[in-house]
Amino acid sequence: MPQKRRVEVLVISDIHLGTFGCHAKELLCYLKSVKPDQVVLNGDIIDMWQFKKWYWPQSHMKVLQHILKWAIKGVPVTYLTGNHDEMLRQFPDLQFGSLRVQDKLLLELDGNKTWIFHGDVFDASIQYSKFIAKLGGQGYDLLILINKALNWISESVGQGRISLSKRVKNSVKQAVKFVSDFENTAAELAIDNGYQAVICGHIHQPANRMFENEKGSVRYLNPGDWIENLTALEYNAGEWAVFTYPKADALLSAEDSEDDTEEEHRMNAEKALLLGMLIR
Repeated sequence: MPQKRRVEVLVISDIHLGTFGCHAKELLCYLKSVKPDQVVLNGDIIDMWQFKKWYWPQSHMKVLQHILKWAIKGVPVTYLTGNHDEMLRQFPDLQFGSLRVQDKLLLELDGNKTWIFHGDVFDASIQYSKFIAKLGGQGYDLLILINKALNWISESVGQGRISLSKRVKNSVKQAVKFVSDFENTAAELAIDNGYQAVICGHIHQPANRMFENEKGSVRYLNPGDWIENLTALEYNAGEWAVFTYPKADALLSAEDSEDDTEEEHRMNAEKALLLGMLIR
């Protein structure tokens, strides 16, 4: 068995468990390869907007089980709430052993203050028109399904994989402007508060770069997502780095068939039903 890599702080965001687009198998493979000292789940881990009681594959359950095993073993796990799992915001500072639910987190790492939160507070469409935002989320899920069909056709004729949603986001000027405004706002607020680093999720855009203005500088970071980019943030020896799941190894993607037995499918359906009752 290959030795696990030690990671001082692991930050993962926007997994969207319970949706078709989630690459849970790849994520589980990654989680099994590392040994974190501390874990931060930066929002939209379980997608309570798009959650379907009948869709809860074994791989999705195994991701949750693996994270809970870390907490049971004493690894500090902080679940920061996002817009897709905002129901958890009803329980601020909820704690079960080493697992804590919060809205934001301030870490001091090697003398530097790192501010971590999901970032949906910057999204006016979510704050002021939640119904429209949820419709947008459903449209995104539909786009993922269409993308899967196109990928099957593209790969069957020897072509590479296609990311429609990524192309749409990158080609629409307004979307690009939103991402830029989002990142600038987060960085400026961090500088105003005297933080040396700020970590957001929400926009599914992995990042690790310095931001400067007339008041100072800050490192802006984003762990990305496990829908399109398959990325996470790792902190070791005073440095942050974006980890990208190896494309060559990403053969078992979300659209591939599950290996579950009929009994496992039944058990997963029951677990999903219970989870669905809890988050409705």
